[in-house]
Amino acid sequence: MGKNNAFSKPASPSVPENPSIALRPVTPADTEFLIDVYSSTRSAELAATDWSSAQKVQFCTMQFHAQDAHYRLHYPTAQFLVIESDTLAIGRLYIAHWAQEIRIMDIALLPAHRGQGIATHLLRDLQTQAAAADKSLTIHVESFNPARQLYQRLGFRVTEDKGVYQLMEWTALK
Repeated sequence: MGKNNAFSKPASPSVPENPSIALRPVTPADTEFLIDVYSSTRSAELAATDWSSAQKVQFCTMQFHAQDAHYRLHYPTAQFLVIESDTLAIGRLYIAHWAQEIRIMDIALLPAHRGQGIATHLLRDLQTQAAAADKSLTIHVESFNPARQLYQRLGFRVTEDKGVYQLMEWTALK
């Protein structure tokens, strides 16, 4: 991946190397879609409850809005991006660019689009950008999240254990 990767200019995302995958800024019209993406990341956890479907939807909607408010307050310069495949919205990617690090705040795909190499492609693109900028690439991951295996395969390592969450970091070899 060369200098024209998806994250060369943080304010203006472009099409990644994979031509069927595109990134675009989140708009207010994406709220319902983003709630669906968020809800899909909680489905296994919520399956263990005896809540009705309506209660699960209400809970996920409330939690999404709380998370969104937190991200926007604590990461005011972050990029909030929708991941598209052939113009179909399939996930979200939230990124903060700091002086010494690029923080992946969130990356999530709808279940039908997981396991197809899309996240791997996007993460490798971020690794390329981090290496070019001499920055680390970090993400907080729940210790039970199956995506941890993907991050480990891509060279991320746990640098801090915060109980439920672990901070994982990738740095380019020098």
